[in-house]
Amino acid sequence: MRRRGWAVVATVIAVGVLFVAVFPTRTWLSQRQELAATERKVAVLGKQNAEMAARVQRLNTDAEIERLARQDYNLVRPGEEAYAILPSPQAPRARSAPEPQEDDPGFWSRMWDDVTFWS
Repeated sequence: MRRRGWAVVATVIAVGVLFVAVFPTRTWLSQRQELAATERKVAVLGKQNAEMAARVQRLNTDAEIERLARQDYNLVRPGEEAYAILPSPQAPRARSAPEPQEDDPGFWSRMWDDVTFWS
């Protein structure tokens, strides 16, 4: 009878140790991993924010506005002339023979391949 009592007490103590030590430790470790991942994301976002702030500063300058207007919208200053250089036309190419296309295997063949893909 005494041995059973000690076994029950030992079991209760072991379960108590598990609840007090092991489960919170697992939670703490997972939270630590989440924190590290979040810190990496914050670092990346901070870098992107710095790049965007620098871009905003550049976009607020007259030189950058003029560069974008010329580049993207083909605008010129009054008195300037814009020229577009087109590529030279190429001689028409002779048509080559069309490449053979694979035949469609059909519904049942595709279905059989889908069913037996792991073998």
